[in-house]
Amino acid sequence: MAAAGGLLTALASPTKLLLALFLVLHLVPFSSITAAAAISIGVNYGAYANNLPPPAQVAAFLKDRTFIDRVKLFDANPDMIRAFAGTGISLMITVPNGDIASLASRSSAPSPAASAWVASHVAPFYPATNISLVAVGNEVLATADRNLIAHLVPAMRSLYAALSAAGFHQIRVSTPHSLGILSTSEPPSIGRFRRGYDRAIFAPMLDFHRRTRTPFVVNPYPYFGYTARTLNYALFRPNSGVFDPATGVNYTNMFVAQLDAVHAAMRRLGYGDVEIAVGETGWPSAGEPGQLGVSVEDAISYNMNLIRLVNSVNGTPMMPDRRFETYVFALFNENLKPGPTAERHFGLFNADFSAVYDVGLMRGQAPAPAGGSGRRWCVAKADASAAALQANIDYACGSGGANCRPIQDGGACFYPNTPLSHASYAMNAYYQAAGRHDFDCDFGHTGVLTSTDPSRGNCKYQ
Repeated sequence: MAAAGGLLTALASPTKLLLALFLVLHLVPFSSITAAAAISIGVNYGAYANNLPPPAQVAAFLKDRTFIDRVKLFDANPDMIRAFAGTGISLMITVPNGDIASLASRSSAPSPAASAWVASHVAPFYPATNISLVAVGNEVLATADRNLIAHLVPAMRSLYAALSAAGFHQIRVSTPHSLGILSTSEPPSIGRFRRGYDRAIFAPMLDFHRRTRTPFVVNPYPYFGYTARTLNYALFRPNSGVFDPATGVNYTNMFVAQLDAVHAAMRRLGYGDVEIAVGETGWPSAGEPGQLGVSVEDAISYNMNLIRLVNSVNGTPMMPDRRFETYVFALFNENLKPGPTAERHFGLFNADFSAVYDVGLMRGQAPAPAGGSGRRWCVAKADASAAALQANIDYACGSGGANCRPIQDGGACFYPNTPLSHASYAMNAYYQAAGRHDFDCDFGHTGVLTSTDPSRGNCKYQ
């Protein structure tokens, strides 16, 4: 915004008015993530480890000590499914990729294998265990197995028919996708499915989702797409963003841009109304020595801001006012996962249930501010350039989610009407809402923390 008090008058064209509306929506602060009613978040419960507690203990821990209200399994392990009986936690279970071809049916009736799968993996547990969704395979298109891919949508239809025939009408069916399904994604407005799969696979799949009112599930991972230049963009931290000339929107975090790229691809096929859910996303807390962007602070920045975003009503520029069913990867650090060190450090919790870091998911606890218990405020450095101050205002008051109404014309903090004053208020509002970690006040080295309350008169800093 050109000035805090002149946002709406400065934007006059239809495209810019849409952008203005989006930014105004983002002037409303994100909901606090310390209240149970404000949190709805899921986790991926993997078991690629030799030190994890029994499933019954895991289910009891999640129910009694966390705000996590949904869990995604990578299989249909009966011990895990049974463990969640009576907890109220909703469960996504998964059909292995190897079973997909046998489940498929050429007719509207379920295949015998689909009926048998429901009888074995759903009927014994539901409704005591709240099975809310069955995922047919995992990232099937990434396998490049033509036979498997050809059977995917018929298997989804067949399994849905089998669930309906068994009376389980509330259980949804979907399949998670990596973002490799897109051939183009930046800027988001040019998002498009891979040629050859768009009409043959995704059009019938999206038609299935529309008819059954089930979500199209994607696994966006900014972690796998960042560079040194785009690290802050990936971590929800202040940055200059990626401008989309077709929509006039400047995207300042990669996760939102990835969701909108998926939506653009869906809309291109005529299915922009289909719901999107996030099956996996996360950030590791440890990696190789000296690995850029992999630390506890980085994991906190990504996951805390992710939780805040998906629990807000802000949506995205292309999907305003939407909330996205989301599953963080992962519940535990899994010590047997192969590959780089980071692969074994995506967990929110250690195997003994201690938190790897705090993002406000434990009942009775709020995220602890980094760097001590004393109250601190974030203000702009006096020698910061006018351009940097304006960029900080634009970020904090835009996708940063800060409440900047007090620095609009007529607001309690509008005067003094200077970039330094307005930026200090906006930067502090962002810092307080984002969890009060030191890195939340960095702003490209133009912010500084102070123990002196900068409030003045009727202008009260949070």
